[in-house]
Amino acid sequence: MNATLLAVALSLVSAGAYAAAAVAQSRLAGRTDPGTGVLRMLGRGAWWSAVGLNATGALLHVAALNYGPLTLVQPLGALTLVVAVPLGARAAGRRVGRVEWRGTALTLLGLGALLGAAGGSAPHETLTLPEALGVGAATMAVVAGLSRPGARPGLRHAAASGITSGVASALTQTLTVAVTDHSGGPLFSWRLLTVALLVSAFAMGGLLLSQTAYRGGLGAPLAVVTLANPVAAAAIGLALLGERLQGGAVSLVLALLGTAAAVRGVILLSRAQARNADPGGVAEGAVPVDRVPVDPVPSRVVIGSPRPAVVPEPVAVRAGGAPHP
Repeated sequence: MNATLLAVALSLVSAGAYAAAAVAQSRLAGRTDPGTGVLRMLGRGAWWSAVGLNATGALLHVAALNYGPLTLVQPLGALTLVVAVPLGARAAGRRVGRVEWRGTALTLLGLGALLGAAGGSAPHETLTLPEALGVGAATMAVVAGLSRPGARPGLRHAAASGITSGVASALTQTLTVAVTDHSGGPLFSWRLLTVALLVSAFAMGGLLLSQTAYRGGLGAPLAVVTLANPVAAAAIGLALLGERLQGGAVSLVLALLGTAAAVRGVILLSRAQARNADPGGVAEGAVPVDRVPVDPVPSRVVIGSPRPAVVPEPVAVRAGGAPHP
């Protein structure tokens, strides 16, 4: 099988595993008190199920990075949101709405345009030790800034999660290329050990940050994670790993149009999922309360006439106090 097709196939299965993990994390976050600590979270079976699904998706993602560049593999991560839509709807016991289907279609069209512009060759370059340390330090600084107290903590934690996951993917590609390289270089070195530690730290940090972000719902945070992840990874690939978009100016325009379509699709999906998650909102196709028709014929209520008050007749009193008959 062609290396590019294999990378795409592995990325699709990885997106499915990540989507199932996101739905599981969202359901767990909805049943968990916001003050619950990490240690108590580790004692729950639902948490470890989500961790297992994330680990499966990560392993498949690592395999995909061995056959395709970051600019090709990372945009396919947006399919996580597309797969999560029907999974989340099924878990909530509802149908997928029209807005969600439109968002799914736009996201797929945008991804197709991005894939057409992405480089198709297998990766060969890796990060040096100074580059890996610089990327790690810059990522920690950005995450620290996004994690500070303030407004919209869910979206900021989601952005931090997407960035850490994207950086972990870029560092993982350095590991996979170095390990599978047959040039005779050392398999174990300070560079690979440092990169492996950074990958582990960022992968676990991204998982915990996403769990915190999903406390406000699945839609908008997952959309932010989906967008921030490929942006961070592609920035590293284009700036440090020598990856390029193929096709010249035409492919660049196609990539920009695809990005706009994918962003619009993700926004539609996030809005629809946020509305469905809002207990005070109106589901698609439902009739709002203020538009429910009122029966013009009032109900018949029988009200009895008030009984007239009985006024006693005056009684004549004889002399001596005896009443007159």
